[in-house]
Amino acid sequence: MSPDNLEVNRGLLLSYLQMKRLDDAENIGQAAVERWPQDAQLQHWLGLVYFKKGQNPKALELLQRSENLDGSRYGIHLDVALVLLSGDQYSAAGEELERTVKLDPEAALAHVLLGRCYQNTNRTVPAIEQFKMALRLEPNIPLGHYHLGFAYASVGRKHGAIAQYEKELAQTPDNPSVLYQLGHCLLEAGDLQAAVSHLKRAAGLDPSNSDAAYDLGKALLLEGDAEGAIFALRHALALKPSDPSPHYQLARALQRTGREAEAQQEFQNFSALKKNQPVQGGMAAGPTQ
Repeated sequence: MSPDNLEVNRGLLLSYLQMKRLDDAENIGQAAVERWPQDAQLQHWLGLVYFKKGQNPKALELLQRSENLDGSRYGIHLDVALVLLSGDQYSAAGEELERTVKLDPEAALAHVLLGRCYQNTNRTVPAIEQFKMALRLEPNIPLGHYHLGFAYASVGRKHGAIAQYEKELAQTPDNPSVLYQLGHCLLEAGDLQAAVSHLKRAAGLDPSNSDAAYDLGKALLLEGDAEGAIFALRHALALKPSDPSPHYQLARALQRTGREAEAQQEFQNFSALKKNQPVQGGMAAGPTQ
């Protein structure tokens, strides 16, 4: 049975939440919410308990109830946005984050997350402004330079993207996602030596990244290392056999080594897969041949 005092219940719920004793937090929180259904803080923290337990519908229901009881706290809007983001609900999350930054314009994390929402709903220009704002407020905010770099890359500002990825890499030198995106931009910019260096590290740190393996194979082929390209491209195909692009690059690499019959088979594989591939576009489109 939970104590009769509201403050004691709040304290217990928060303590259990912070200690990650989620079952205890759920039990005390449920009883407290039934007793004090108009207390926004209890609803908020119990919502976070369910979020940490992976029960997002329950979490969202409680967090939105807390928001309706007291919408003046920027933290509740931020937490509602985080739940929505976990379900890729970018438009709804963006609305919550717009409320968040109005209540606390100096919340750097909220600006980063709002930028992500804008980027994922094809509003790249305002996304860039949000990422810049976050970095002005907190120059070393995790992934701030990474997201700004990705936004720059999506509008063709490759050199701006490279500069941002390099800044992010200085903070997290072993982040395979940053290494891959930097290598990809360097490849597109024609800096093959640097591209190969970063793509090798990306592929080594994350062997499951088919895009890194593909880009590495493509870069090695352009650099003249056909055998290295063949190895990387075969790995890319093992990870993603339905992707036509590695077949095309593999065919070219095989031709360079004189294996014409194998090359023609790969050209045929490429043509067959490309013919059946739906037309794709947008930010999520993969690398082209």
